[in-house]
Amino acid sequence: MRKKLQVADLGDLLEQPLNAILATYLPTGDVLLAPVWHEWRDGRFSVVIVADDVKHRNLQRDSRASIVVAENGGRNRGIEVRGIAHIAHNGVDEINQRITSRYLGPERAALFLQGLEGIHLVHVLLEPGKVRVWDFADEEAFQ
Repeated sequence: MRKKLQVADLGDLLEQPLNAILATYLPTGDVLLAPVWHEWRDGRFSVVIVADDVKHRNLQRDSRASIVVAENGGRNRGIEVRGIAHIAHNGVDEINQRITSRYLGPERAALFLQGLEGIHLVHVLLEPGKVRVWDFADEEAFQ
């Protein structure tokens, strides 16, 4: 396993249309794990969620959050970021357009986004506090 990695050492991992797992805290203190689409840009994660859904309510009450993006099999590269989530209402449509296009392609994204018209969305910006990066590319099984 390669050690002491930086995000740049992951190559194209964060450009892949992989689901991320967003962790937020329920009122009971339990962790809610939710698959989300994401964007890594300017050294932080962006996620767009429906306003007032459980993830949004959790983050309004407790802004601590974590996100994990990892490959399933193969080199098994991944990143975990723990930090403070900031909720923004500006620029949500532009961010959601970029994220959705990356996952679905431009044509399918346009149809998907039409289905979201009238739904209030918010932008979750996760500023890294702690970052853990891994890559098993040098393991014998992958050579």
